[in-house]
Amino acid sequence: MRANGTFSVKAFVPTELKPEPPVATGLPVGVATLEKHFEGEVAGRAATLFTAAYDQESGVGTYVAMESFEGSLHERSGAFNFVHSATTSGSDRSAEFFHIVPASGTGDLAGITGSGGLAVDADGTHRIWFEYELGGNDPGV
Repeated sequence: MRANGTFSVKAFVPTELKPEPPVATGLPVGVATLEKHFEGEVAGRAATLFTAAYDQESGVGTYVAMESFEGSLHERSGAFNFVHSATTSGSDRSAEFFHIVPASGTGDLAGITGSGGLAVDADGTHRIWFEYELGGNDPGV
């Protein structure tokens, strides 16, 4: 099944966490926490750990995000984790990765598997979609 939605970032909080031992690179690595809210066939909220090596001025870098989602997909309620990453050279996205973490589903979303994606429209609207299946392979079922 495919579930589509939009989301907004309600909080983006940089942390003091830094890689140890320190290694000087062309782009420093930073870690932040995010809170996102979702609407549409994907409805709910997520708590996110966001790691990036990114230059704000040029828009060049790569991020990796681990999200804990709580809400519903097509009115099936529960929670699960998903991970995504992408690289940008300033005006594009490449090397995109998006995957639902196996065995992380709860409630009506127990046994969820699949992938998805993110896109940002020209007007700044953030879109998300999940291509998912629900099955009995989750040990918590």
